[in-house]
Amino acid sequence: MSFERYVALGDSTTEGLEDPYPDGSYRGWADRLARHLAAQNPDLTYANLAIRGRKLPQIRAEQLEPALALEPDLATILGGFNDIIRPSVDLAAIGADFDALVAGLRGAGATVLVMTYPDPTAVISLAAGRIRERVIAFNETIRGVATEHGAVLVDLDRQGVTNPLYWSADRLHANPLGHERMAAAAASALGADPGEGWDEVLPMPAQASRPVRFARDAAWAGRHLTPWVVRRIRGRSSGDGRDPKRPDLGAL
Repeated sequence: MSFERYVALGDSTTEGLEDPYPDGSYRGWADRLARHLAAQNPDLTYANLAIRGRKLPQIRAEQLEPALALEPDLATILGGFNDIIRPSVDLAAIGADFDALVAGLRGAGATVLVMTYPDPTAVISLAAGRIRERVIAFNETIRGVATEHGAVLVDLDRQGVTNPLYWSADRLHANPLGHERMAAAAASALGADPGEGWDEVLPMPAQASRPVRFARDAAWAGRHLTPWVVRRIRGRSSGDGRDPKRPDLGAL
């Protein structure tokens, strides 16, 4: 399947955190997917409307209409995790937002690719049970929406990417290896060639002792969790004041 105009919608993962280019800007799975697709069609143009910190209502309100205006024949949507990890979330409401995003783009004739979320509790220990339950429930919503609207589904939840080797130090974003794994899975689902061995199952790293895990959790909470909590208390987001990195379709 060959595409002419690819538009990516979402939050920090689609923006590309934590998968930096050499100059420090972010690449991410969507940039990597665009490269896979351009191997099939060098004339592919690509836009990325994702902004870190965005929740699903914001993605719907801020990104859907600009995406439709670009008339994509391929769109990817990845969002919802920022909603899930809040102290409270209305899963029915964000499910409706997700459905509206997929329905709007499918109604405009675009092929739409969506992804489920892998279980994050392999790397996040705090509030693990609550987060896992929400991820499981939202993944069922994603699968149902994909079936209803004929979207392409990449079921990361069932592809073994819970391995810590795919995650960055902040435990919330994929590392470069994880982003490439996501891009390869998406390319394969769209009929592009992701290269040999893309779906190889990596061996799980040896589990550290309990004291070492406790020390790592404490360091992670101080460096990554506390700033996130402080922003929530102040009503701020890491994406405040940011614009999409590729608001217009352009060649790679």
